[in-house]
Amino acid sequence: MGKDDKLLERLSGLRGSATVIVGVGNTLKADDGAGPLVCQQLQETGIGVDVVDAGTVPENYIGPLVRKAPENVLIIDAMDFGAEPGTIEIFRPERLSQFIGSTHALSPRIFAEMLSHHMEVDVYFVGIQPAHIRMGQELSVQVNRAVQRLSHILAEIFPFQV
Repeated sequence: MGKDDKLLERLSGLRGSATVIVGVGNTLKADDGAGPLVCQQLQETGIGVDVVDAGTVPENYIGPLVRKAPENVLIIDAMDFGAEPGTIEIFRPERLSQFIGSTHALSPRIFAEMLSHHMEVDVYFVGIQPAHIRMGQELSVQVNRAVQRLSHILAEIFPFQV
């Protein structure tokens, strides 16, 4: 079974559920923009769930997310988990350190805890291992491929409903 098949299998359990996909990151910082780029692709191609590009301030979207009342929130973000650039991995909040190095104002785990405090929701982090996250650099080839793969997998799991 290939990496994409394993990822599809792990996320397929969310098929048919009320899910919101949240992209987090800064597109001006190369691979850090992976989350918003996935959101952009999903919005352009169409998908059967809500997609929110939260940029670098996901905490500003807690109210709108609570009003949507999803069963699941998938947070897509560039995360350094020590893998090869472009690797995609799924994490539950409890696997993230509260003090994880982040380019965002709020740690990813605290954001997940804030969501869970305001509503019953399962939160999943879909991390994409960056190659580099410096201001003004181009998106790496590896992360670009990961963005394409993840967008395709999510569109397959949550097809656009007419």
